[in-house]
Amino acid sequence: MEKLPKIGLPIIVGIVLAIIIIAKSAVTINSGEAGVLFKTFGEGVVIDEPPLGEGFHIVAPWNKVYVYEVRQQEVFEKMNVLSSNGLDIKLDASIWFQPDFNNLGRLHQEKSEQYINRVLLPSIRSAARSVVGRYTPEQLYSSKRDAIQQEIFEETRKLVENQYIQLNSVLVRDVTLPPTIKEAIERKLKQEQESLEYEFRLVTARKEAEKVIIEAQGKADANKILSASLTDKILQDKGIEATVKLSESNNSKVIVIGSGDSGMPIILGNQ
Repeated sequence: MEKLPKIGLPIIVGIVLAIIIIAKSAVTINSGEAGVLFKTFGEGVVIDEPPLGEGFHIVAPWNKVYVYEVRQQEVFEKMNVLSSNGLDIKLDASIWFQPDFNNLGRLHQEKSEQYINRVLLPSIRSAARSVVGRYTPEQLYSSKRDAIQQEIFEETRKLVENQYIQLNSVLVRDVTLPPTIKEAIERKLKQEQESLEYEFRLVTARKEAEKVIIEAQGKADANKILSASLTDKILQDKGIEATVKLSESNNSKVIVIGSGDSGMPIILGNQ
């Protein structure tokens, strides 16, 4: 009975050590994440193998795993930039991005876990200053918003494509101009809109006047043609036809055959 404690103690110690080693060696990668393995007694960061995927992994207790989120992420950035004429513009943007999964080891080795602050944000600031500097405040405020957004995306993508970062989109959320400049632009846009409306009314009135003139000219031409074609003989024939039709009517009437000043039959009575 005295030997049992002596035998059981090493077993207990072994179990405890095994639990500690397993706890130190077990790594769980959650959904949307990947792990970069660092071998303490090896070559350091593993870059020639794929990163650890989702799930449970066992690694040597003296090694370390750095976990990165590899799904699409969003970062907001407020920037002060200058327009083409040197005015201070405030730009709010959203950047959609994710680390390059296949080069996650190189990203960790060269840029570290701080890659967003060290690479991505400086790149978006540089691209925004470069792009906005090509435009006037009026263009930034109105017609060129979509073009500016696309240009910032393209320039930022060029800066980060060799930095193991996948840029998905850049969204310009707001452009804030100095109040006096904004008011001046709004007044100008309002005046331009009123001018366009006035021009539209003028064009409409001009077209309506042309339509009236054309209709009047057509009626005048028709009257000229009709007048030229109506001779006394034709008028007399038409009068005779009308008189004959009237005489054949069932209405009570008195018709005197003769001629008046125009040579037409004279109707003396009609009931």
